[in-house]
Amino acid sequence: MMPHRVSFSELACALAIAALAGGCGAASGAGSTPEGGTTSPRAALGDFSLKDIDGETHALSDYVGMNVVLVAFWATWCEPCKRKTVQHQELYDKYGSQGFVVLAISMDEPETQGQVRPFARQRQLTFPVLLDTESQAVQLLNPRRTAPFTVLIGRDGRIAWEHEGWVSGDEKTLEDEVIKALVVK
Repeated sequence: MMPHRVSFSELACALAIAALAGGCGAASGAGSTPEGGTTSPRAALGDFSLKDIDGETHALSDYVGMNVVLVAFWATWCEPCKRKTVQHQELYDKYGSQGFVVLAISMDEPETQGQVRPFARQRQLTFPVLLDTESQAVQLLNPRRTAPFTVLIGRDGRIAWEHEGWVSGDEKTLEDEVIKALVVK
């Protein structure tokens, strides 16, 4: 059974009601739908605009709506994050021509931001590696500042899948989710 996907207006309404009722608290996670699937309480997307490691500006809205977008939160101090970048590059190489985009968002603090560009160059990352110096994207999609944290956005602009952490086997699940999102028009 396909999980229920929450529209922007449904989520905005639900968040407004929750705020009026006192909110759900910081520990709220994915909720259940009547169909038994899960949805994200953060399914409504805002926009952010960040500079990449070469100084070029990228906005989420530049990609959402025509592409399947993988937003990957990572940091140079996070070993699982570094391993995931290899998988993200492989997926980008494999599915980029089909409208799959990776936006790797570094959550490095000022003390370690200088390591981001050399790391991306060493790994030969060809997708945008963005610096979230003011936590714009983090506030929108990863407010708990989890690393690694992956958000997959479908062509319809809705969050299709999100995942916290990384363990062996996650690479297959992620690829399956990317394929599924690419098939949905």
